[in-house]
Amino acid sequence: MNKLLAALLFVMAFVACQSSGKFVNRDVPNTPAIGFNTEGSDPKAIALADSVMKACGGRFAWDQTRYIRWTFFNNRTLMWDKKMDRVRIDYTNQDMKILLNMGDMTGKVWKNGAVLTEPDSIKKYLQKGKEVWINDAYWLVMPFKLKDSGVTLKYLGKRNNALNAECDVLELTFNAVGVTPENKYNVYVNPSSKLVVQWDFFKKYTDEKPAFSTPWADYRGLGNIMLALNRGEGRSMLPMGVYKSMPDSVFTTFSVLDWTKIK
Repeated sequence: MNKLLAALLFVMAFVACQSSGKFVNRDVPNTPAIGFNTEGSDPKAIALADSVMKACGGRFAWDQTRYIRWTFFNNRTLMWDKKMDRVRIDYTNQDMKILLNMGDMTGKVWKNGAVLTEPDSIKKYLQKGKEVWINDAYWLVMPFKLKDSGVTLKYLGKRNNALNAECDVLELTFNAVGVTPENKYNVYVNPSSKLVVQWDFFKKYTDEKPAFSTPWADYRGLGNIMLALNRGEGRSMLPMGVYKSMPDSVFTTFSVLDWTKIK
């Protein structure tokens, strides 16, 4: 009996140490990006942004996440190599594919059955690809980007969302970043789960009423992070996946992909 008890205590101690190690990794500081407006942001808003990051998996998990795939409202599928700053965009509503290295803005474009060769056309569509990625990625991973460069955060207090549930609300404004820096977002955070449950989009930060509001719903654990799959009726992010590895050919060739073979 004593030997059994000793063995049991050893196993429990081992599990506790393993859990502790994971917790430390998940609880690393959520350091702001260079250019985040710390001085102009509310301390309470910054603390809430840190809580959102932790609820979605934590800074360590986000930094370690490399490959993310999602489909933007049934219009196009994106595969993002976060580490190497590359993206592949396969349109589902037209015959076009874009392979883009966003670091140096090089890549390839397939349109209407052929690879484009004219430099001006390639440049045009690569720029379009980057703008598409900026938009589509923000719709997907905004909760991880609350302390990005150029962002100012304000805490607006408690408000009810569209489902009449009380939330903590963040205001996001931008300074000379992104394609449309005059935009503004109000982000609704569930006070218990700390997950984003709604956002209101304003075309201009001076607008009193939002251009639209959508839910952030149906959270799933993918890889080591939490992502919301649904933005309301007709606004699904599925199919979606987070991957540890990816064949380099995904970002260098226009071959048709068999996602069932990619883990």
